[in-house]
Amino acid sequence: MNLQVPDALRALTTDGRLLFATRIARLFAYGFLSVVLMLYLTSLGLSETKTGVLLTLTLVGDTVISLWMTTAADRIGRKRMLIAGAGLMLFAGVFFVLTHNFWLLLLAATIGVISPSGYEVGPFLAIEQAALSQTVPGEKRTGVFAWYNMVGSFATAFGSLAGGMLTQLLQTRGMTPVNSYRMAVVWYAVMGLGLGVLFTRLSSAVEAPTPSAVSLRSRFGLHRSRGVVLRLSALFSLDAFAGGFVLQSIIAYWFYVKFKADPALLGSIFFGANILAGVSALSAAWVASKIGLIRTMVFTHIPSNVLLMLVPLMPNLPLAIFVLLLRYSISQMDVPTRQSYTMAVVDPDERSAAAGVTGVARTVGASISPAFTGPLMANPLLGLPFFFSGTLKIVYDLLLYRSFQAHRPPEEQKT
Repeated sequence: MNLQVPDALRALTTDGRLLFATRIARLFAYGFLSVVLMLYLTSLGLSETKTGVLLTLTLVGDTVISLWMTTAADRIGRKRMLIAGAGLMLFAGVFFVLTHNFWLLLLAATIGVISPSGYEVGPFLAIEQAALSQTVPGEKRTGVFAWYNMVGSFATAFGSLAGGMLTQLLQTRGMTPVNSYRMAVVWYAVMGLGLGVLFTRLSSAVEAPTPSAVSLRSRFGLHRSRGVVLRLSALFSLDAFAGGFVLQSIIAYWFYVKFKADPALLGSIFFGANILAGVSALSAAWVASKIGLIRTMVFTHIPSNVLLMLVPLMPNLPLAIFVLLLRYSISQMDVPTRQSYTMAVVDPDERSAAAGVTGVARTVGASISPAFTGPLMANPLLGLPFFFSGTLKIVYDLLLYRSFQAHRPPEEQKT
């Protein structure tokens, strides 16, 4: 693994390396804000229920925007859509800074791009996946995606740490909690602007090849692989719905309420969690080379979900942190394998659309559950979101294995 994966990275073009840089900048911004987002909203006077609705509509808005932008990117231009997405990050950040009115926040959350989880939202991931898949051969694709996910996890980790430390530092110097959280939102808007600048440096090589006649007649850019993509989308939506109960913002709030963890500690927790998640993503390529993509997705995901359900059962803060970190140490091994599998089982001229449709399906699933999480968090001591999430994710794992264990990607059929 140590020899093969760097070879894959060295094969990347200048645009490929720039896409790695934009992912780092974007995930740093997401992690930076996610640790304090729910604290900021509740400090503005919003109830847990209203905050849950707001987070849901944040993801609903991202769903609609992503569906249009990813399915139109090959026609209008991938570079243009990526720049537009960065503009929506800036828009959301500015509105969240300037107002505490619930309805205006709702508008900004619906139209703009904000990640309550610290992970990918918006059109970026699907477009970047399609562009990266063009730059590497199939046997190196999983390795490249593993590194792509690892650097993203590391960026989220450092962003979480920086966001928590900044707000804690500002509070120790006399700033009110709500204003310290607002400063984190200011920095999020600034980082959205910087991301847009990075995207302007992409060349025309990232643009999609001329679509085929079949592709032009197809719905959402899918033709031969439509059935496979729709089945995967349904399953990925279930997984994301389950994950929406334990967004990073929600877990941070749970630690704050149950154990009185301060923002600096919260940032440190998710710094460690995302570092471990990144390492787990990197190891996915090696595991997948031994047992296959689908088995890697399922056999690593089930233990991760069992550990998730154990977190609220821990009697004290150190044990809760330990189990959470143990969970993150294997939690992301399904991510690069899932992305690689999707790119492998569709035709090349369907990749952008397939990544977009499956990504939107995940966003749809994740957008629904936060509305239910608010009432569940009314009594944080019970830890109900952890149990709902873990159970549903295990159901997803079993359904995925049953449906796709026999549908192997081309590189695995050669062995």
